[in-house]
Amino acid sequence: MRFARWWGALVPVLVLLLGSTALAHVEGTQPLGSFSSAGAKVQPVGLNEKLGARIPLDLTFRDETGRELRLSELVTGPTIILPVYYSCTNVCNYLQEGLARVLPEIKLVPGKDYRVLSVSFDERETPERAARSKRMYETVMRGKFPAGNWTFLTGEAANIRRLTEAAGFQFQRQGNDFVHPVVSFVVAGDGMIVRYLYGTQFLAKDVTLALMEARQGRVGATISKMVSYCFSFDPKSKSYEFNLLRVSATVIIVCVLAFAAFLVFGGKNAPGGKGQEKK
Repeated sequence: MRFARWWGALVPVLVLLLGSTALAHVEGTQPLGSFSSAGAKVQPVGLNEKLGARIPLDLTFRDETGRELRLSELVTGPTIILPVYYSCTNVCNYLQEGLARVLPEIKLVPGKDYRVLSVSFDERETPERAARSKRMYETVMRGKFPAGNWTFLTGEAANIRRLTEAAGFQFQRQGNDFVHPVVSFVVAGDGMIVRYLYGTQFLAKDVTLALMEARQGRVGATISKMVSYCFSFDPKSKSYEFNLLRVSATVIIVCVLAFAAFLVFGGKNAPGGKGQEKK
């Protein structure tokens, strides 16, 4: 009876809190723009990590010179892949610039130990547009990164979708722009995804570690599950923001359940409690 009374009092609180958590979950996995005004579900935006999965190396893209290449010709060893679109004036620039600034600090040898691919997920972009982006980031590196080891690709919509779906990268067009996660990923020579790198800032040690893991064909540790739970993707700023509602609701639920367990089970061992043995 005592348990029933406490449970009856706790149920409304738990329902309210769990409802808040569910709402936060929807906001996190289905950002603004993931549902139409009529309620019909459309393409979600975000990242569903697929560590250990392989990207299809039979896909063909065009490099910045217009030459058609299979991914198998480019991914012959550890490779950093950046899903971007070159006409982006926001985070795609920051993402590529961030990597361009850290690449000269990496002690591994480009071309021998690793290479870099930028892949546009806008099928309308051309090799000429990709070439302009290449020149821009080569300027950032000031000749400290050997030419020919960072390739800028464009391709057809079907091939783009196959690549992004294999990587769990979900994006959505909004007019001439896109809503998309800000992330790059590292693959081994056989196309296996070994690590995701979040955000626009890179540390040389993190990139080096990811490339070493790719060389060994070993999937690296990731904190994405915690990140995806505590942070939600904001399509307006195109970045991940701390989800205070979700984290607070979780903490409150845990505290309430712990307190309820103490009241229900702790009373059995308390002095004078029903569980005390009579002498």
